[in-house]
Amino acid sequence: MNNTILVIEDNLLNLKNLHTILVLSNYKVLTAENGISGVEKAKSEKPDLIICDIMMPELDGYSVLHMLGKDPQTSSIPFIFLSSKAKKSDFRQGMNQGADDYITKPFEDLDLLNTIEKRLSKSRKSMRIPELIGSVNDSKALSALIKLSENKKTRVLKKRDHLFLSGDFPNGIFYLLKGKVKASIMNFDGKEFITGLYKEGDFIGFPSVLNEMEYGYSTTALEDAEVVKIPKDEFLALYNNNVEVVKIFNKILSDNICDRENRLLSMAYSSVRKRIADTLLQLYVKYKKADEKMFVISVMRQDLANMVGTSKETVTRTLSEFKDEGILDIQGSEITFCDYDRLQKIRW
Repeated sequence: MNNTILVIEDNLLNLKNLHTILVLSNYKVLTAENGISGVEKAKSEKPDLIICDIMMPELDGYSVLHMLGKDPQTSSIPFIFLSSKAKKSDFRQGMNQGADDYITKPFEDLDLLNTIEKRLSKSRKSMRIPELIGSVNDSKALSALIKLSENKKTRVLKKRDHLFLSGDFPNGIFYLLKGKVKASIMNFDGKEFITGLYKEGDFIGFPSVLNEMEYGYSTTALEDAEVVKIPKDEFLALYNNNVEVVKIFNKILSDNICDRENRLLSMAYSSVRKRIADTLLQLYVKYKKADEKMFVISVMRQDLANMVGTSKETVTRTLSEFKDEGILDIQGSEITFCDYDRLQKIRW
């Protein structure tokens, strides 16, 4: 059966062109000439994907996305914005509200079709929270978290893409399905300091949701990643009515606080050599999988420097020393841990 695509566009010439392109590409196409009609058609027809213009009379694209996102029957439908606006602020606003992609006019037909197929392919996968949370022992709490993630859209991040930025207001929490993500803050001089690292199975951004405040840090993909967004109201409904879920997130928060306290103590009292060794060991503990015999991680020198709180040149020099001592093997950005015990001795 062909996928059904709903196109919401007030410019009739653009609407006709999109209809022709999609029909020739063997899609079933529904059309709406304004936002109100688009919302009604999305709720009645449940299309497989929605393409929506932003600037429309009566109800703009942002409002359409907001309304559909509030309805459980339409919230998981892949949503692509179509606009002549190409500013980063416009792109950011759309993605923050839950859009899956953003295409700027004018566009190449092939780019449009590739974007549509990519989003449809992702939506075909059934997204469930895997049992990767080491702190979860209560099966009922785990089941509740798994159910919360069902039928949610997957957002794909390329390396260096932002998940959210400092100052954004949260409208949900994120669950990292694949890849690595960093949290960081900037000082007044624009210097970055990495405050946290996330791996597969981690929840991101929930303290800001619980405190109802803006994010105080930015999050960026260290490599290609995939996340599921759990809407704020769904998460809070579960959190406020399940004691075991509260325990899970309190433990995660407590572990994060302890980790940051230890890093601050290390920065205050340890030598740079010890701090770099400590950071490498943190990466080892965070990202090494149980079945890995030899741990290899790809990390940029600048990212490592931002974790340690020193210069890129100092990190490069110290890594070269560790390599000469046989503790590490280094090939470009890839670091192989050859002697974990000796690295621990340097740390202490």
